[in-house]
Amino acid sequence: MAKAAFTKWEPMATAPRDGTLVLVSVRASEQGPAELDAVRWAQSARSGEEGWVANDSDPFARFVYSEAELTGWSPLPTQLPELRSGSPAEKKSDPGPDEIDGAGI
Repeated sequence: MAKAAFTKWEPMATAPRDGTLVLVSVRASEQGPAELDAVRWAQSARSGEEGWVANDSDPFARFVYSEAELTGWSPLPTQLPELRSGSPAEKKSDPGPDEIDGAGI
């Protein structure tokens, strides 16, 4: 399996604030060591407060990170396979007279 290319960490100020799920680096604190988490930017319907909501939060007990708790962000890795190199496809030769309509099978 090919090693996935890693994108460098970008400053949180440049992270998308449209609800897109991103990977963030969380600072170490008295609560625990530094870690990675998947979050999205969201606004509370009740209070109007905004923040980075952990993707695995319970709908009734949201876990929200403040901007100061996060050191940077990166897009989530894609599951799409890498495309082959840009080499042109080989041109197939024309079938012979005995192979018309699959007759040469």
